Amino acid sequence: MTPCPSSPLALASNPQGPVVIGLALGGGAARGLAHLGILHVLEREGLRPHLVAGTSIGAVVGGLWAAGRLHELTEWAMQLNRRNMLGFLDFTLDGGGLIAGRRLMERMKQEVGETTLEQLPTPFTAVATECGTGREIWLTQGDFVTTIRASYALPGIFTPAHVEGRWLLDGALVNPVPVAPVRAAGADVIIAVDLNADALAHSRPTEDPAPTTEKPSSPHAEDAPGIENIGDFLNPERLRRKFLGPPRMRGNQHTLSSVILDAFTITQDRITRARLAEDPPEVLLVPRLRDIGLFDFHRTEEAMAIGAEAAEEALPRIREAVAKAAAQKPKNQN
Repeated sequence: MTPCPSSPLALASNPQGPVVIGLALGGGAARGLAHLGILHVLEREGLRPHLVAGTSIGAVVGGLWAAGRLHELTEWAMQLNRRNMLGFLDFTLDGGGLIAGRRLMERMKQEVGETTLEQLPTPFTAVATECGTGREIWLTQGDFVTTIRASYALPGIFTPAHVEGRWLLDGALVNPVPVAPVRAAGADVIIAVDLNADALAHSRPTEDPAPTTEKPSSPHAEDAPGIENIGDFLNPERLRRKFLGPPRMRGNQHTLSSVILDAFTITQDRITRARLAEDPPEVLLVPRLRDIGLFDFHRTEEAMAIGAEAAEEALPRIREAVAKAAAQKPKNQN
């Protein structure tokens, strides 16, 4: 569970060529559907990465891609809508989060079975954060579904994941765009994807909200969780509505999830800037995702198209980086 990168020598001997391409897929909830479009373009262009690391939704997409399930994941994502997405939200009042995540784990297990990370055909690392210590944990072995679940355990929303005696949270708390694991594993060229750099303006109102003359709600109003209606307040269906809110949110209206996730996005952006300044990838992709909400899982086709567009635009830079790395390789490795 501690950082344990794959052998660079094993990766460098990949038959696709002497230049080892690493892919770092960042976190960003539904914006991570853009990763699908990026991966499809890379595969089409013969730029298949030799190893991949992912944080949060990047671990979900990257892990299933490494398991050879890109087509199946794409098909499933294309079928998502508001109604069936709600079916995956198993709300709980125990365990330090609103969602237990068991339904999502069961769905993932249908695709990969009892696979472990070390059995994947492509070396893969999921990034998580250890509760209590804040340590960055690189998961390179163990049950596939359990380790992926740990990487997307967003604080306050998903309950922490218990993995080999440790409680783990979302890896985006410490490393939103995981360049370090693929660098440590021996990648010559790293393609990194930052899902949030373009998205911070998404929730900013274009104009000040109109003044209101409405009085603040009474603490005894119908929506308040008073003693007399606490059972209704905790009803799972009501929690789902409170969590996701109506289809169209306007002005200064917010849901519980939007407040948590917007705050998390701001934090991720600050951490990402610092981490990438210290260890910049050879190629950084920033898909134009500001109009995709963090829970817009029903907009798969649109997010994929945005990701594909970012990858298409980056192809000259990727090929240039690969060519430069190949030229710098010692002759005895060519």
